[in-house]
Amino acid sequence: MDDKKNIVLAVLLTAAILFGWPYIANHFFPAANPPATKIEGGKTTPVAQGSSPVASSPAAIRDRALVLKESPRVAIRTPKLVGSINLKGARIDDIVLPTYSETIAKNSPAIRLYSPSGTKDAFFAGFGWQGEGLKAPDANTVWTADGKELTPTSPVTLRWDNGAGQTFEIRLTVDENYMITAQQKVANSGTGVVGVKPFGYISRTGIPQDPDTWTIHIGPMGVFNGAANYDVNYKDLDKGPSSQSFQSTGGWLGFTDKYWLSALVPDQKAAFEGQFRKGAGTQYQADYSLAPTMLAPGKAVTQTVRLFVGAKEVKTLEAYQDAGIPLFDRAIDWGWFYWFEKPIFALLHWLFEHIGNFGVAIICLTFVVRALMFPVAQRQFASMAAMRAVQPKMKALQEKYKDDKPKLQQEMMELYKREKVNPLAGCLPIFIQIPIFFALYKVLQLTIEMRHQPFVLWIKDLSAPDPLHILNLFGLLPFTPPSFLAIGVLALLLGISMWLQFKLNPAQMDPMQQQIFSIMPWMMMFIMAPFAAGLLVYWITNNCLSMLQQWWLYKRHPALSAAPAK
Repeated sequence: MDDKKNIVLAVLLTAAILFGWPYIANHFFPAANPPATKIEGGKTTPVAQGSSPVASSPAAIRDRALVLKESPRVAIRTPKLVGSINLKGARIDDIVLPTYSETIAKNSPAIRLYSPSGTKDAFFAGFGWQGEGLKAPDANTVWTADGKELTPTSPVTLRWDNGAGQTFEIRLTVDENYMITAQQKVANSGTGVVGVKPFGYISRTGIPQDPDTWTIHIGPMGVFNGAANYDVNYKDLDKGPSSQSFQSTGGWLGFTDKYWLSALVPDQKAAFEGQFRKGAGTQYQADYSLAPTMLAPGKAVTQTVRLFVGAKEVKTLEAYQDAGIPLFDRAIDWGWFYWFEKPIFALLHWLFEHIGNFGVAIICLTFVVRALMFPVAQRQFASMAAMRAVQPKMKALQEKYKDDKPKLQQEMMELYKREKVNPLAGCLPIFIQIPIFFALYKVLQLTIEMRHQPFVLWIKDLSAPDPLHILNLFGLLPFTPPSFLAIGVLALLLGISMWLQFKLNPAQMDPMQQQIFSIMPWMMMFIMAPFAAGLLVYWITNNCLSMLQQWWLYKRHPALSAAPAK
């Protein structure tokens, strides 16, 4: 009767985990990046990535190529940025990242970040002034430029005269990476004092399809008064109030996507007011303004602001942070375990740079972790041996006090003390693995260095799920299984390796626990299938090394694998 009850409980627990886990995982541990490839009918084809924003008013969308031709422009050309500056409104509204593609296909278009107003995925930045008695330029102002192309070696200055005694200049420079620097200058040649209040803004239409989750912040963010702020998201602005403001001296603000960042960095010595705003439809804006300056006749004032628009490469962000932009690497939402995830990333990236294959780098990382944990694993096996030795005594106590549970618990604790056995010692390696596994999960989810990195054969992107599924006969049938049934080859290997590892461990005294442990490998196969292939490679390798270590210890100490005496 008890055995039947245990089986029913085990089945119910399994069903609860299998059907309840997707809801828990979607909130706390969103699955991997969208698949980079799909395998159907025996063919591997790239999958279009749906990470671009969704435009709010399709009826008003105009062709980007036509819009780009409607106004005079200055080209932008660097190793990592290609695009143009709109001289109407002095907007930076055309930015493409030539070193990153939308998919892994050879003919895939490059990632586009900025697009002019009125086009699909409108996204742009600009600089301006306002102030008492000042006739300032606006969105319809047409500026003149002293050059035709902005490059790391050729700056460009935009000029405009308001005809009322003030001239405006924006001197633009760009580095080899993703930072554009703007020096905003106003000269007053009039007869009266005017107020000058510089500002900068980033405007975007639409919400990225990458979800803002518990583990990954996507949306408005900034650093204010020395602290990174992830508290504002698009839903907050949609629900109201329609704007949120922050006062700070030093810092930055903008919009962060999973892999891309657009951020304004004001003068770090000046106090500024930053705001996140909601406009019509799905239009959002991040902007800042400085304190006004009263500009006397014959005087000029200059303020410097920087605009980052590009990929969130870890080393690039760290270099800008070292150059004086506070907490710039926090544009990547490392979370609470920043102190642990960064070293894991640094080691993994170092291995990748020296090996050239990210999958092999993950395997080598697993070897490093296992080597560091070898003493802990030795204690685990010693604990397993001790537990095996006392199993007959534990069984005798269970028989003797089967009708007196409190007394049984008391006697078991006394037994553990007499035999100097810690039943939880064998769990220590598992608990140590959890932060390592979570750190690798975050690295695969967040860092662009891992995006579209291949391993071997059919695995073209280790940051995405395994595309080779069992239910469509490994791609021979022309359909893709739904995500909750998409059991890939790696997930199957994970289940098998966990089952083999379970078989090497001593049997549990509690039949219920034994039954749960026996089905756990197959539950984990379902649970882990949607996760990044790189995580499964790590876990499979770790299981294989654990089995190898157990086999080696059993060979050296045959008593460990022998059945306990009756």
